[in-house]
Amino acid sequence: MTHHQLDDHQMVMISQYYTGINTQLVPDHQGFSSGEVQPWRRRKKNKGETSSAGVVRKRKLSEEQVNLLERSFGDAHKLDMETKAKLASELGLDLQQVAVWFQNRRARWKKKKIEDEYSKLKSQHEITIVEKCRLETQFNV
Repeated sequence: MTHHQLDDHQMVMISQYYTGINTQLVPDHQGFSSGEVQPWRRRKKNKGETSSAGVVRKRKLSEEQVNLLERSFGDAHKLDMETKAKLASELGLDLQQVAVWFQNRRARWKKKKIEDEYSKLKSQHEITIVEKCRLETQFNV
């Protein structure tokens, strides 16, 4: 037995000092009540289309779906559950797909906003540098 493994006697001793350690080490997953935390569920993989070769391809949204999602994003960058469910139903998508699309779209929007702000600041900086050089030459002559 290595020093990392514990025998039953050592475990009993530890449990005397740390009450509740057994429940921490081995949680009881039987009979979850509504107030208890539910275990994580594994996501199903291969939700895309499977070709004859068995390769899973990512499903692409149609142009109509993207247009409706973009219009909805123009109205609100975040959706409440009711709007998300309505949109998913109209588009024939899962709630999760709509939520992820909006999350990705917000990330692209934020990135674009930061890039635009950076460009504006860079331009202002360049103008300021040119003005500084002009003033230096004007007063150092």
